[in-house]
Amino acid sequence: MSSSRGFTLVEVMVALAIGGVVVLCAERMFAAAADGGRALEQAREQLDRSANARRWLQATFLSLAVGDSGSGPFEGDTDRLRFTAWQMTRGGWLEPRRIELSATDGRLMALVSPGELLPLAVGVNDLAFDYLLEPGAESRWVQQWISPVSAPLAVRIRLGRALGRADTLLVLIKERG
Repeated sequence: MSSSRGFTLVEVMVALAIGGVVVLCAERMFAAAADGGRALEQAREQLDRSANARRWLQATFLSLAVGDSGSGPFEGDTDRLRFTAWQMTRGGWLEPRRIELSATDGRLMALVSPGELLPLAVGVNDLAFDYLLEPGAESRWVQQWISPVSAPLAVRIRLGRALGRADTLLVLIKERG
């Protein structure tokens, strides 16, 4: 009588099935970890973009060029803002550039002449600008500002978001000139 040693076909098939389930579970765990990592990276990038946009806006308003020769007027409406500011070029020089802020395709955009578009905020359903005329307890905000020689003390940017949310950004401007 001979007794053969080895595995039966059923045992091999069961081992392969268990191995396949283990590999499938491991793949799903790694995919979930990768998805979580991507979501975290996207949230971090959005936060960085938002912080960089605020820094860019603050620096731009502090370098406003109103009343300088060839600078152009400060023109602010409720939904659009145009002014000239000193901007750093790619070559490392400062030069006056015309800037326009407005909402386009659900984003707050800055159009920096000559034709450079900078997205500053996404998910914008509504945009409104207000301009500080007088500071203090009796502060006066106006909804329009057009002057070739002066700028308001501050600009309030109100961004309407989805689900009734709103963000407000107050940007101080250098001294009137």
